[in-house]
Amino acid sequence: MLVDPFKKFYKEWALVTAGDKEDFNTMTVAWGAMGTLWSRDCVTVYVKPCRYTYKYLNAQDYFTVSFFDEKYRKDLSILGTKSKRDVDKLALVELHPEFLEHGITFKEAKCTIVLKKIYYQDLDLKMMPQEVIDHYYEVEAPHRMYIGQVVDIIE
Repeated sequence: MLVDPFKKFYKEWALVTAGDKEDFNTMTVAWGAMGTLWSRDCVTVYVKPCRYTYKYLNAQDYFTVSFFDEKYRKDLSILGTKSKRDVDKLALVELHPEFLEHGITFKEAKCTIVLKKIYYQDLDLKMMPQEVIDHYYEVEAPHRMYIGQVVDIIE
């Protein structure tokens, strides 16, 4: 599969999912990166503290990033705008969770990357251009960056 890393997240979106079979959450992410850190293949995602999935990512050692065909765009939109705090958002979509040894994917995903969390850090407002702060962080706290080492790729 030829992957354009500059479009994979921002243009196509993905789901980041964390938790276990008894309790998990998923949300749409449009900010992310694929690359190498410490001689390891890694994926980075960014999640704001106000998002319900944030607590799951903090509590778990593993998480997944799943990519979908365009026909699931509406589902990803719902999963990115609804919160599990308020509604059973999985009941609103046509996606079906599948449980892995380390994480959760969806039957409809065209590719899921299973990741072991190896680093996380809050983005620092002092290190950002003012126009970024003005645009993204006037009201809410900055994103937390999660870096996961690739442990499996399921296609």
